[in-house]
Amino acid sequence: MKRSKIVLSATAFGSAAVLAFHAHPAATPVATASSTKTTTTTAAPATSTTTASGSGSATGDAMNTRYGPAQVKVTVSNGKITKIEAVQLQSGDAKSQQISSYAAPILQQSVLAKQTAAVDTVSGATYTSLSYEASLQSALDKLGFKAADGSTASTDVSQLQ
Repeated sequence: MKRSKIVLSATAFGSAAVLAFHAHPAATPVATASSTKTTTTTAAPATSTTTASGSGSATGDAMNTRYGPAQVKVTVSNGKITKIEAVQLQSGDAKSQQISSYAAPILQQSVLAKQTAAVDTVSGATYTSLSYEASLQSALDKLGFKAADGSTASTDVSQLQ
C-alpha cells in the first residue's frame, strides 16, 4: 500500500515535470541580408572571368527548386576555391529562409575545406544543399576548375522541382 502511493506520486510528479518542460530553440547561424533576403526569382547573368594562372570568378546557374532558386558565385585563386558567395538562396517563406541561413555557412565551409562542390548534404536542408552544390558546380565548370580528387557535384536538380 505504501509503495503504490510512492509510485503514483512519483509518476504524477514526473508527468508534470515533462509536460512543463519548454526546450530552448536551437541556435542557428544568421546569414547576412544579401544572402537570404533576396526574393526575386530572376537569375543573375552567369558571368565569369578567368586568367591563365587558374584564377577567376564565376556565377553559377540559378537552380530552381519548389522552395525557390539557389545561385552562388565562386572565386578561384591559384587553382584553389577561395571564396563562395550566395547570390540567392531559397527564401519563399520564413522556414525556407531559416533553413538556408543555417545550411549556407556549413556548405561554404565544407566546400572550402574539401575544395570540391561534391560535399555532404546538410541534414534537414536537402533542397538547399543540392541546389547550392549544383549552382556551385556550374560556376566551377565555367572556370574549368577540377577538384584534386576528380569529384564533381550533380547539376541535375529536376528531382527538386
